[in-house]
Amino acid sequence: MENQFRKHLIFSEENIKNYLIAKKILGYCGDNVYIDKNVEFARFPEKIEIFSNVAIKEGAKICCCNEQSIISIGENTTIGYYTFIFSSEKIVIGADCLIAPFVYIVDSNHQIERSKLINQQENITAPIIIGNDVWIGSNVTILKGVSIGDGAVISAGAIVNRDVKDYSIVAGVPIKEIGERK
Repeated sequence: MENQFRKHLIFSEENIKNYLIAKKILGYCGDNVYIDKNVEFARFPEKIEIFSNVAIKEGAKICCCNEQSIISIGENTTIGYYTFIFSSEKIVIGADCLIAPFVYIVDSNHQIERSKLINQQENITAPIIIGNDVWIGSNVTILKGVSIGDGAVISAGAIVNRDVKDYSIVAGVPIKEIGERK
């Protein structure tokens, strides 16, 4: 059964144009990918893979920050309005995921040694892996080194700073498990 969003998804001329551009600049772009207005693939778009039937909503920014970083988005996944995905190493998002608006996913963090200026310190990176069938609520921040298991649900406003088990429901700042999908 199709969900309400996909049932009413209409590919305008602008969406088709955005898709054709993505096919040329991305490392891989599958079939039937919906790319809304003001979506940006930044810095090294050739390091981004987007599989079939993905929908990327208005204002999303997907950025490989260097030539070694990669981003992969699995089929049938939806990326919400104004979601930012920044990779300095590796971010993998599985298939059939729902990512709500205003989500921030970043696989790096600045060091904070007192003896150096913060803007002159190196980033520390660790991959982010998001499983299949994951629902990430609005205004969630996912930090470096996190794995989110298949079927997990992340409540709106959460800060994900540690791994999330398969089919668990987490919430809070920082997250704690509040339930499990039945």
